[in-house]
Amino acid sequence: MLGDLLITFYEVARQGSITTAARQLRLSQPTVTGRIRQLEELYGVELFHRRSGRVDLSDVGVALMPLAEQILQQESNADFLLRNAGNLRMGNLRIGATGPYYILRSVAAFRQRYPAIEISIEIGNSRQMIEALYEYRIDAAVSSHALDDDRLHRVTLAADPMVLVVHPVHPLARRPRVEVAELATCHLLVREQGSMTREATESALLAAGASLPSHTVIGSREAICEAIRHNLGASVMPVGEVPRDPALTVVQFASNAPVIHEYLYCLNSRRDTRLLSALLGCLVTPGSVASPTDLRGEVPPPAPILN
Repeated sequence: MLGDLLITFYEVARQGSITTAARQLRLSQPTVTGRIRQLEELYGVELFHRRSGRVDLSDVGVALMPLAEQILQQESNADFLLRNAGNLRMGNLRIGATGPYYILRSVAAFRQRYPAIEISIEIGNSRQMIEALYEYRIDAAVSSHALDDDRLHRVTLAADPMVLVVHPVHPLARRPRVEVAELATCHLLVREQGSMTREATESALLAAGASLPSHTVIGSREAICEAIRHNLGASVMPVGEVPRDPALTVVQFASNAPVIHEYLYCLNSRRDTRLLSALLGCLVTPGSVASPTDLRGEVPPPAPILN
């Protein structure tokens, strides 16, 4: 019971918000509030200072934070040890990904080889997935961030050029190619801050002497594609992530097309365990999911490269 209370305390402290912590823990806000109150009343302490919409750690909370983090790590280590035990005839594998496009074929290969292992896939942006990996909430992460960190093992999954995606009636839909600077004439549909797709788009615009034009922030690629189907705007996304759909027109960039790299990460300390060794052994080239060849006759991305 104390473990649940401390984990809740740790997440509230990390997020600085009970609402955000509840979302991260997949609990109701009253449950999180109740656990914090229970922990404080149990020991007669104040762990947080409540201020309009935000909570800040008290001195006792600051002292408790590293201990709670150690407990969380130990619990995660015990969980992973048990899930990794045996001959892969039972257990579960937790994957975090920015989207399913580059990992699903590998997951299918893993499932075929190890049908008894349950697989869960959590979706979020690149930074969220790497953060979840560091915090032991997932076993492997697919991310567009290239991180050089001794704690991480990295495998390159794809190097995907980005393209403009528009509705067939959009003014740029009939163009064979466009310049990056022409994005300034569009109403763009973009991901949230922290998304590598958005960062790559903004960087390409900056290099072309332009800034992000009028835009709408939408929290998933699937929702962005649906908005394009309704002709609500244009978007820039990796070519391998564009669904085959007559309502979506792909237009390549004439020059200086931004490129998104996708990587699979796991913790180096767990790299040689049965579970992760099995996953790494099942990685397949993701280009055939929706490769440039399918769309414009270009060469698909190379096979995964071990770094």
